[in-house]
Amino acid sequence: MNPTLVLMDPDRVRQWLAGTRERYVAERVATGETQAEAEANAEISYRLTFPGGVPTPTQRIFDVFDDDVRVGYLWIAPRNDAEPLHWWVWDIEIDEEFRGRGLGRATMRLAEDSARSEGAVSLGLNVFGGNAVARQLYTSLDYRETSIQMRKDL
Repeated sequence: MNPTLVLMDPDRVRQWLAGTRERYVAERVATGETQAEAEANAEISYRLTFPGGVPTPTQRIFDVFDDDVRVGYLWIAPRNDAEPLHWWVWDIEIDEEFRGRGLGRATMRLAEDSARSEGAVSLGLNVFGGNAVARQLYTSLDYRETSIQMRKDL
């Protein structure tokens, strides 16, 4: 196992963007939002981060390769314009057939290296509550919880 990050070209970004938006909406629905709420939240988020369907200049969107096989993707960027030294893992996914091999852990380390090379002093992320495997991974990599959102349907 020797994963590497390769920046996506513009055509690949467009293809990836359509799929990642759908996954984001599905994850929000799984946490209790209605389809309409999830779609509205995705629209706001993607309009800000991809104006005109194009990433802002500080975003880094990578394909993750292992031995010349694409195994997933990684999207990192500054958390916001006001805090350019605090970077964020906006999305990471290792394709299902490649999970359980340490590629997620290795990709997170590559994310840290990439953010550090851009001058970042921290790297944060969000993990949806039902994703116990990811939470375990991030905790084992010394990420700590900074906030927890909870919800109860009435």
